[in-house]
Amino acid sequence: MTQSSKTAAGLSEAPADTFVPEDGALYFLPLGGSGEIGMNLNLYCHQGKWLMVDLGISFADDTMPGLDVIMPDPAFIAARRNDLVGLVLTHAHEDHLGAVQYLWPELRCPVYCTPFTAAFLRAKLHEKGLSSTVPIHEIPLGGTVEVGPFSVEYVTMTHSIPEPNALAIRTSAGTILHTGDWKLDPDPLVGQTADEERLRTIGDEGVLALVGDSTNALVPGASGSEATVRDALMELFGRYRDRRIAVSCFATNVARLESIAAAAAAHDRHVALVGRSLWRINEAARATGYLADVPKFLSEHDASYLPREKLVLICTGSQGEPRSALARIAANDHPQVTLSRGDVVIFSSREIPGNERAIGRMQNQLVTQGVELVTADEASVHVSGHPARDELVRMYQWVRPRIAVPVHGEQRHQQAHAALAEDCQIPYSIVPANGEVLRLDGSEGARVVAHVRAGRMAVDGKRLVPLDTGMMRARNRMVNNGAAVVTLVMSATGELMTAPQVAVMGLVDEATDRDLLLDVVDAVRESVAMLPKSARADDAQVKEAARIAVRRCFNASHGKKPVTEVHLVRI
Repeated sequence: MTQSSKTAAGLSEAPADTFVPEDGALYFLPLGGSGEIGMNLNLYCHQGKWLMVDLGISFADDTMPGLDVIMPDPAFIAARRNDLVGLVLTHAHEDHLGAVQYLWPELRCPVYCTPFTAAFLRAKLHEKGLSSTVPIHEIPLGGTVEVGPFSVEYVTMTHSIPEPNALAIRTSAGTILHTGDWKLDPDPLVGQTADEERLRTIGDEGVLALVGDSTNALVPGASGSEATVRDALMELFGRYRDRRIAVSCFATNVARLESIAAAAAAHDRHVALVGRSLWRINEAARATGYLADVPKFLSEHDASYLPREKLVLICTGSQGEPRSALARIAANDHPQVTLSRGDVVIFSSREIPGNERAIGRMQNQLVTQGVELVTADEASVHVSGHPARDELVRMYQWVRPRIAVPVHGEQRHQQAHAALAEDCQIPYSIVPANGEVLRLDGSEGARVVAHVRAGRMAVDGKRLVPLDTGMMRARNRMVNNGAAVVTLVMSATGELMTAPQVAVMGLVDEATDRDLLLDVVDAVRESVAMLPKSARADDAQVKEAARIAVRRCFNASHGKKPVTEVHLVRI
């Protein structure tokens, strides 16, 4: 039986402020990562205690001016942090741990992860001055840790980063398999293959619910192997023997870094890393035993001394991020690296939905410079790190849960995942939304028993701000409609002592639109003068009259209603 969140919402529910979990029951609550890709924050509750799985970020788009990083609002669990027994991280991707450095001070709980994830996280925490503050407990691959009423076993999986883990979360109410991000790759090149034997054993023991990755639930077949990417890079490097080659990929894909290095060595080239996040990953990988057979990478400074046919550049910026290395190179804004006509850029990555415009803009800049592009449409230079449909089927055959809970995907991905689970004879499935508290029960399935607030936070300069406030709404209005500031100097009795002063931002050119601004000044003067004498003595009424006058003028001339602030001085 499949339930969407809408169907489930019709069952017994309680508002967040009155919801009291039953000690013997098991609950699942996503605050991020359901109905979206990124910003994963998942909570499990049992015997009055809460366990958090992952705490990630996503990146702002063009609708969020001035912002770079967004993340779930942890207010619900921060208010209950005395009952939060720990944060368990499945792997080191930003959408699963990128918010720790921002939000841990609100939570102050121990953090559990495997060695590579710990090394990567410590580097990020060091930048925030938290490296000696956050208690990080390293768990060996395949290890188990007791966290409050939860026993958490790490199950080795395969993904596009070292040490991805599924979590077998055991409680007195049943076992949850939280898959994290995963795929089935017979030849992952770096790290181990998914531990099929252990997954089968966990399935034989009995699994109440599988909370699983839905990213590629609409994609038929299998996700593909990293080994095919290495073969394609070998062929391409041989084809472009006399040209400078740049490769852009996700920085965390250590197997891809190793493949690029192997292809470069096979064609007598050296490899340089261009971008801070690549160096951070390189350091974490080498500190934990990965990339051991790969020669040290060159810096971008060292690379400038090599002939173009002897060099491969690995660059950050596959998603067109404005300050990334490749974006700066494409804009001729990088201090040390340039590309010339005839050079080649290989995009060894996929487009994350929402980034198409930024990627297209960057690629057009490169083509304008005479650079040749190679993408996954032309060659097998990328494979996904997430399970396609055949892999999901195999997982359900191994684990056989009573309940399927699709997460980590947009609604269409989750619904497709739920339908596939039903085809696999899983008795119950439910598609959760962020903020829905699910009660998981082997005999009754899953139902929504409460809704809690699932807001968003953003990094705005040096501070964290909520996204659903008047400040952000005002910023968006200013971006779309401009802004105006009016200064009025009036007597105590309400007489204008001088002409109103009007300054406009983002709407007109004050140098060339002088006549329009004079019309606005006249409109403000007339609106104030038409007020009754008693109203002219009331600051609030004067300000509102001036504000309306400005907005009416610009609406008539430009079809815009600028955000307008009125300063009133009485003398």
